[in-house]
Amino acid sequence: MNPPPNTKRYKYLFQLFINNFVVTVLVILGTILLLKAAQLGPAPILIRLYAVRCAHLFLATFLPISLGTLYLMHRSRSVYLVDYACFRHTYDCRTPMAAFIEHAHNIPSMDDKSVRFMKRMFENSGIGDKSYLPPNSHYIPPSNTLSDSRNEAEQVIFSSIDDLFAKTGISPKAIDILVTNCSAFCPVPSLADMIVNKYKLRCDVRSIHISGMGCSAGLISVEAAKNLLQVAPQGGHALLVSTEIVSLHFYTGKNLSMLLPNVLFRMGGAAVLLSTSSRTRSRFKLVHTVRTITAAQDKSYQCASQQEDDAGEIGVNLSKDLVAIAGDTLQANITAIGSLVLPFSEQLLFALSLIGRKLLNRKIKPYVPDFRMAFEHFCIHAGGRAVIDAVQRSLGLSDEDVEPSRMALHRFGNTSSSSVWYELGYIDAKSRMRKGDRIWMIGFGSGFKCNSVVLQCIQPASNLDGPWADCIHEYPVGVTKMAT
Repeated sequence: MNPPPNTKRYKYLFQLFINNFVVTVLVILGTILLLKAAQLGPAPILIRLYAVRCAHLFLATFLPISLGTLYLMHRSRSVYLVDYACFRHTYDCRTPMAAFIEHAHNIPSMDDKSVRFMKRMFENSGIGDKSYLPPNSHYIPPSNTLSDSRNEAEQVIFSSIDDLFAKTGISPKAIDILVTNCSAFCPVPSLADMIVNKYKLRCDVRSIHISGMGCSAGLISVEAAKNLLQVAPQGGHALLVSTEIVSLHFYTGKNLSMLLPNVLFRMGGAAVLLSTSSRTRSRFKLVHTVRTITAAQDKSYQCASQQEDDAGEIGVNLSKDLVAIAGDTLQANITAIGSLVLPFSEQLLFALSLIGRKLLNRKIKPYVPDFRMAFEHFCIHAGGRAVIDAVQRSLGLSDEDVEPSRMALHRFGNTSSSSVWYELGYIDAKSRMRKGDRIWMIGFGSGFKCNSVVLQCIQPASNLDGPWADCIHEYPVGVTKMAT
C-alpha cells in the first residue's frame, strides 16, 4: 500500500531540509560574516589583522596543515575494481528440468518420493531451463569423482581468468595478491596453487584460499584483498576468483532437507581484478565493505551445514528457518551499513523509530530506511526465490530493483559466491550503469553471515560481452513471487 501524496510531499521537504542543514547553516554564517565585513570596511579589518599576534597566525596556519598531512598519511588507500569476468557456460552443460528429473529417476539410491520433491522444488525455484551443471552430472548415473571436480574447477576458473586478462590487458606477472574461495571443494594442492601453477605467477605472490564460508565468501574475498592491498606496494594488483564446484557434492540420499541444494546450486564462477593504481583504468571504486556474522547463536550456526544422513550419505542440510535467519542477519548488517551510506534524514527517522518502539513497547512499526536514496543498483545474492522475496520485502525495494537477482537466478541458478557478479553483469548488459552510480552487493552464507560491498561506477562497460551476451535480449522474463 502506497503512502498518500501529502505524506510523500512532507517527507520530501523533511529530507531536503535535514540533508542540507549543514550547508544551510554555513551559507547563513558566511552571509552574516560578509555583511559584517561590508559594514566595517577594509581599513578596520586590516587594523584588526595587524593586531593579531604572530604566534596566533602561525597556529592558525600550521595546525590545519599538520592535521591535513596526518590525515593523508594515515587514511586508507583507495581501492579500485579494474574489471571482472564471469564464466561463460558451454551449451552442452545446459540442464532443463526434464533432463534433471529424468537423470534423478535413474539414480538407484533415489526413490520416487525424493524425485517428486526435487521436481516440486524445481518448479517453484525461479530457475529456468537454461541453467548449467558440469558434464559429469549428465552421465547416467552421474559420475562424482575427485577427477570430475578438478576438471570442473579448471574449466570454470581458467576460462574466467583468461577472459579477465583479455579484458584488462594485464600480465599474470603483475599479480601481487591472489584470493580464491570455494566452500565445499578443498583439494590439495589448493585452488590458489592451481592458478599459480597454470599462469606461472611470481614466487612472492600472496595467495589465500577461503573455504567453508558459503555463498557470501565472494564478498569476504573482496574485503580480504582490499586489506592486503593496503600493505602491498602502491599500484598493486589483486586477483579474486569465486566459484563453487558442484561435481563432488550431488546428494543422492533420501533426506528431503538435504535434496534442496541439488535443485538450487549450479555451475558458475567469476574472476575480479582489484588494484590501488590509477582510477582512470578502473571501472568501479570500492567504497565500503561490511560483514555481519551470527554464528554465536546455535540456530544460525546450524541452519546451513554439511553433514551425513542416517545412511552415511554426505550433503548440505538447509534448515526451514534459513530465510527467517537470513532476514535477521540482514537487519544487523543494514544497521551497520546504514550509518555509512544513508543520508542523515533517513538515519534520523530510523533512530526516532527505534526510540519510539522502546518507549511505546513496540506498538509502532519500525521505520525501514529508503536505501534507494543511497544506491541506484542492488545485487542481492540469488540464493533462491524465497531469499530474494524476503530481502525485497525487508528493504522495501521495487521489482525493478531486484530484477538483476531474479534474472540471474532464472538464467544461471544459484552460482553461490559468484552470483552477485552475474547480477552486475546483467546491469551492464542492459546498459543501465551510469558514471557515479552506486551499487550495493549483498551476500548470504553459512554460519550465518550477511556481507555487503558498496561500489561506485567510474565508467560504464564499453562493450557487451560475457555470459549475458547471447541472451540479454530475452530478459527480463516473468517470474512470479512465492506466496506469503
